Amino acid sequence: MKRFGRSFRYACEGVAYGLRTQRHMRFHLSAAAVAAAVGLIVRIGLLEWALLLLTMAGVIAAELINTAIEKAVDLASPAVHPLAKAAKDTAAGAVLVLAVAAAAVGLIILGPPLWELIF
Repeated sequence: MKRFGRSFRYACEGVAYGLRTQRHMRFHLSAAAVAAAVGLIVRIGLLEWALLLLTMAGVIAAELINTAIEKAVDLASPAVHPLAKAAKDTAAGAVLVLAVAAAAVGLIILGPPLWELIF
């Protein structure tokens, strides 16, 4: 159990590092908070909450993986190497794809009830 606690603490330190050092991580977390607030306001159902939470967590996790890849590449290749650039750009692209999909999921789930509430 002690090893589990230590592993959990290290994982939390990784999330804290991402939040502290990555502007995009803070943006994604803010967007997730806004989506959750809208979900509460329009009272989405359990299935919609499950999809929304899974999507939000996916974007946050992808951003953390992107940060890990960037830091490892920076350590392995301090000079700008074409393969290092490709690895970092590809990792960032993966976050972009997931973030766009998350925005679409948010619009599909939150758009109609929000529209009804406003109009």
